[in-house]
Amino acid sequence: MIWTMELASYLDDAPWPATKEELIDYAIRMGSPPELLENLNELEDAEEPYESIEDIWPDYPTGDDFFYEDESEY
Repeated sequence: MIWTMELASYLDDAPWPATKEELIDYAIRMGSPPELLENLNELEDAEEPYESIEDIWPDYPTGDDFFYEDESEY
């Protein structure tokens, strides 16, 4: 299972929290690429619904992972 930012972006508006089946159904309805469906099919069948993309892809980069220097000194 390989995740990319592009694949994860298809789940931005997913109906969180969601089960594996709900995410697969959502991805199909949204016309997501086959790679996303393959990744979702490889997920474990969890008892509890997934709360966000971070539950699926623990290394999902957040805004805190990017450093932008706001104060530039020239």
